[in-house]
Amino acid sequence: MVKYGLFVRLEAADGRADDLQALLTSARDLVEQEPGTTVWYAMRFGPTTFGIFDAFEGEDGRQAHLGGAVAQALGEHAELLAAAPNIEQVDVLAAK
Repeated sequence: MVKYGLFVRLEAADGRADDLQALLTSARDLVEQEPGTTVWYAMRFGPTTFGIFDAFEGEDGRQAHLGGAVAQALGEHAELLAAAPNIEQVDVLAAK
């Protein structure tokens, strides 16, 4: 059962929302290579606001993801972001 999660809020820089969306869409292929990442969702809340939610069975999976390819890609494309990502480590209370 998943017990650990991450909720990440991302705000696109001016004129870069489509580029950020493309990066998040392509990041799915990177996450597929992470056995410890049970679920991963990239979402769009509005014109420039995006989010990622992922869940893990163990803390080791969460930490591996935090240091993984998606985090690296976001760091390499920091110009797409208006500010640093807001990363919240959460406990999953219930899941189906």
